[in-house]
Amino acid sequence: MTPRPIFAFLSLIFIAGGCLLIFLVVLAGAVNSNPVNQIYFLQADTSAISGAPPLSRWTLWNTCPVDANSRDACGAVHPAFPFDPQTNFGSTKGVPAAFLGTNMFYYLTRFMFAFILISLFFGVCSLFLGLFALCSRIGSFLSSMLCAIALFFQTLTAALMTAAYVIGRNDFQAAGTTAMLGQYAFGFIWAAMACFFLATVFFCVAGVTSKRDKTTTSTKRTGGRFGRSKKTHERGSFIDNESQRQVVKEEYN
Repeated sequence: MTPRPIFAFLSLIFIAGGCLLIFLVVLAGAVNSNPVNQIYFLQADTSAISGAPPLSRWTLWNTCPVDANSRDACGAVHPAFPFDPQTNFGSTKGVPAAFLGTNMFYYLTRFMFAFILISLFFGVCSLFLGLFALCSRIGSFLSSMLCAIALFFQTLTAALMTAAYVIGRNDFQAAGTTAMLGQYAFGFIWAAMACFFLATVFFCVAGVTSKRDKTTTSTKRTGGRFGRSKKTHERGSFIDNESQRQVVKEEYN
């Protein structure tokens, strides 16, 4: 039995897991229900900022005030919502100085939003195409290609997220403000990247293993690579020996 279906099935599990983790992060900020409302990138004390709630959390879609039960109370969603306190709250009063006069956080998080959606799209495409990997070597390689694209954009997403929100947390803390990273969002994003990486590897292994098994089976059916030539050589040697014996016999007579 070829091991291709086993590796392909493992790849499908990893892809499905990665897509699920990304989907949970995407839902955060758009759905106010447990456990999605516990997923956020950064939480900071924004009581000193004019027009901001006492405690805020940043998601892909909005900035959410935190209620008494430590849960998000998110409002309207905004696609490609940037992490930029002065823009988010419409005021520069009380905003740490590191956020003023720079567009770094704005562009980092805007590109992150686009990349995570692209990654999710190719991940889902790879998941459905991966069903053909269970019975086809070409399906394995095509699925690995789509999964590799998803991995590329997911890696960019993880890098941009880490850069933007880790620097942002440090800037809040440097200004004497309490801030912390969202452990679930960070864990899900990096775990999804790892899932896509493993899925890509297993898809490639499934394709290569299938080709190797096919070559081995073909070799066995033909009796080996040199089996036929060896038999032909032995037959020719036998004929030559018989001819020589007849010549010697005629000369003797």
